[in-house]
Amino acid sequence: MTLVDTTVTVDFDGESLDIAGIRRVAEDGAPCSVAPAALARAATSRQIFEHTVRQGIPVYGVTTGYGEMIYMLVDTSKEVELQTNLVRSHSAGVGPLFAEDEARAILAARLNALAKGHSAVRPELLERLALYLNMGITPAIPEIGSLGASGDLATLAHIAVTVIGEGYVLRDGKRTETGTVLRELGIEPLKLRFKEGLALINGTSGMTGLGSLVVGRALDQVRQAEIVTALVVETLRGSTSPFLAEGHDIARPHRGQIDTAANMRALMLGSGVTVDHAELREQAQQQKNGDGVSRTEVYLQKAYTLRAIPQVVGAVRDTLYHATDKLSIELNSANDNPLFFEDKEIFHGANFHGQPIAFAMDYVTIALTQLGVFSERRTNRLLNRHLSDGLPEFLVAGDPGLNSGFAGAQYPATALVAENRTIGPASTQSVPSNGDNQDVVSMGLIAARNARRVLGNNNKILAVEYLSAAQAVDLSGRYDGLSRTGKATYDLVRSLVPTLDRDRFMSDDIELVAAALSRGEFLAAATSTDVELR
Repeated sequence: MTLVDTTVTVDFDGESLDIAGIRRVAEDGAPCSVAPAALARAATSRQIFEHTVRQGIPVYGVTTGYGEMIYMLVDTSKEVELQTNLVRSHSAGVGPLFAEDEARAILAARLNALAKGHSAVRPELLERLALYLNMGITPAIPEIGSLGASGDLATLAHIAVTVIGEGYVLRDGKRTETGTVLRELGIEPLKLRFKEGLALINGTSGMTGLGSLVVGRALDQVRQAEIVTALVVETLRGSTSPFLAEGHDIARPHRGQIDTAANMRALMLGSGVTVDHAELREQAQQQKNGDGVSRTEVYLQKAYTLRAIPQVVGAVRDTLYHATDKLSIELNSANDNPLFFEDKEIFHGANFHGQPIAFAMDYVTIALTQLGVFSERRTNRLLNRHLSDGLPEFLVAGDPGLNSGFAGAQYPATALVAENRTIGPASTQSVPSNGDNQDVVSMGLIAARNARRVLGNNNKILAVEYLSAAQAVDLSGRYDGLSRTGKATYDLVRSLVPTLDRDRFMSDDIELVAAALSRGEFLAAATSTDVELR
């Protein structure tokens, strides 16, 4: 990969890494370093640990076998062989490889967990992982194989095996033998000493690294969903009343609801086509006829997809905020076993269990599924002539019947909503393994992969809404009345795809806009109008 020059160095200190830092390293190739304090902690931890081992005190995975074979005692003379065999035996992942940025995120998450200072690895191992990130040496990691309980064992083993010069790394997106790459770069493989193989693979960094990318990108997706929602509300001459601050900040102060309502107000600022409740009330009063029941053409309240946006999209935000908190804790946690603390008993526990992240990522999958539902239902409102404020059926610009307009384009959005709904929770799918030593597992990496899948599907669902909204602007003739952000959003769609004046091949249009969404281009276009989004 081509690393991006940046003045911002990400310091791995085991205490302050966040999702933004993971994304800078994984996506932008920001330079990184291991904080001096973290190196000092690692040196101290290693010294204490080695003293313990030399005293002959039994330590899991150091002088014993692994997992169910813990009853097997191993002499200290076998330290390198024991650690090496563990890494080799667990490099058993299968299936497609994680993308380069995903693998870098996983590597960065593992480095920071070890930098916490309780895993008893040598400082040079931390520096080697940082070197990999800085030089663009990216392990080739298969996606399938983790149970997410004794850590993401198979996933992380495919990192650890490259440290000893074996396995594969990515070069120009292709799997290349690690030994070849290291020799070309003049890098000597490391020998794994006491516990280092175990420390590398026995943690939650697979689900945490991937989950960090998914959640960071999901928050961007939510903002882009709000951007197109605002354009639809404007185009359908919706009411601004559902977004008034007092209805959220005072009446029901969920953080996500408050933030989405604020964004909707900012996105529609200056709109000449939206209406406020006072205006609707006045129209209704003017159409009242007599003292009995009067039929008017005024709807004081719109359907939920145009009115309950802060409540529904805000709840998606709250889910992502929760996941952000859980990921931030996990990124800065020592999550292998055993752990070492000065003047304390060795901690033989289960910090490697991914249950907190598995639950959080399943929750993200559920929330993102609802975000897709909300978008597709709003698209349906634009395409249904009975619901679209006078727009032609399926937004046909020419002759209806002879042309089908967006009728076909809705189908993939509807199909993807259904597909998202089939992606059930992974955290309830525990299957015992390892001779029933791992008798309850989290499947946290599967949960993160599920959330990633829904996230990708949503880009296509939202793309159909963006295209439909732009077509609705064309047919309604309301461009001049749009807010500055509404115009910028429409203009970006039209820079990618022309107006549908007659039926044409539609797949490319949808894919172009979906790709722009995945790159955050609509978010960039909105913020270029000086709107500040939460």
